[in-house]
Amino acid sequence: MRSQTNLIRWTACGFEQAAAVSTSTTHGSNGDPPLGDKYARIVNDMARQGWSVRENFLDDALTAMLMGEALRLRAAGAYRHAGVGRGETAQVRPALRSDRIAWLDGKNESGATLKYLRELETLRQALNGSLFLGLFDFEGHLAEYVPGAFYRRHLDQHHDSDDRVVSCVLYLNRDWIPADGGELRLYLPDLNGQRDIAPRAGTLVCFLSGAFEHEVLPVHKSRHSLSGWFRRRAL
Repeated sequence: MRSQTNLIRWTACGFEQAAAVSTSTTHGSNGDPPLGDKYARIVNDMARQGWSVRENFLDDALTAMLMGEALRLRAAGAYRHAGVGRGETAQVRPALRSDRIAWLDGKNESGATLKYLRELETLRQALNGSLFLGLFDFEGHLAEYVPGAFYRRHLDQHHDSDDRVVSCVLYLNRDWIPADGGELRLYLPDLNGQRDIAPRAGTLVCFLSGAFEHEVLPVHKSRHSLSGWFRRRAL
């Protein structure tokens, strides 16, 4: 397993090399991605800075259907307290994270979820085609943060594995306002700063799982998302 320092160094070098490929294959004549090409815009963001925020990645109708699926699963008792860690070492630690989740198991997904997963498959192929990341699948879950819930600062990549490469978070709440809380705070090491991202319905956030610490700020109104990771085969 690479150390985190080596992973970040690898990412920086790899993205410097990939940026030229991305520029030649996904930019329009004026240097910007073709209008409406949401996948190219994410690829170019990732090549340039390692993270991307795309509002209106999904249309209102599909986002509303996904929200409906989340509420249906919650009513059916499918959500469980989220843990920290993985496998036999995973523990529920409410002082660090207090959301509840329902894993996507590949067997019982709704039509809306499958349609969204097809969108992610297109994005996976675009990232691999331009940035050579070796992404081969996606694991994910629905998440709900009830009022008072949070997730403290952390990395998505486990300390004993580097298979998680790109994190993706899709937000489902309509009519979000700042008083609702629950922003994603993304820590930007190159800038020694941070960015707070509003969890508005249809917004997709992507970032390198091993490079960017982040947290979910305390929620004041129930907050729903579909989160997950593009993975590569473990080394």
